[in-house]
Amino acid sequence: MIPKLHYISQGATPKEHIENIQKACSAGAELVQLDVKNISEKKYLKLAKEAREITAYFQTRLILSGAYKIAKEIKADGVHLEQKDSCPATARIHLYTWQLIGAAANTLKECENLLEKQVDYITLRPFRTVATLPTENTALGFNGYTTILEALQTKTPIIGDGNITTKDISEILKTGISGVAVSDEITQNFDIVKTFNQLLSASSTEEKRHTF
Repeated sequence: MIPKLHYISQGATPKEHIENIQKACSAGAELVQLDVKNISEKKYLKLAKEAREITAYFQTRLILSGAYKIAKEIKADGVHLEQKDSCPATARIHLYTWQLIGAAANTLKECENLLEKQVDYITLRPFRTVATLPTENTALGFNGYTTILEALQTKTPIIGDGNITTKDISEILKTGISGVAVSDEITQNFDIVKTFNQLLSASSTEEKRHTF
């Protein structure tokens, strides 16, 4: 079972990403996604190894954004693919069978296409947009989530993403969403991880740990 709370790493520098991943793990995050942009493969590999050491210590799952070959090399728990990244079917060929593949979607059709490619979870976004983070996709909101989830009728976990706060959780779960991916709210206050976990009923005692 995939954890219900995903922390998407943030930081002005690669070092800050690592520091924030450590803070998130210390606060009780059960899954973190290393999400560093515009970095060479060599630097990404180094960063991913550092993140793997931290997450292994805390028994936290580590997902890498896009870099499935590096994910295999460092034995991360999986990868998350954007629409511009490689096809999930291509990534699956390179990964170990136990490694997870998550992928982003914004529409029902995109979700259906990803399910056909047998992804392990889908990140449906954005829940809401903000002016400082321009996006081509329309905010889905509660109604958008409900409409898509009712049409999909899937057991594959669908994770909500896009400026979600603790105040949204109770209503968001009613839409059929399995969990949420959060960056800003957690980075600003890592203590809020506990609140998210409580609201999602995602405590470590209820989630099955991934063992090798």
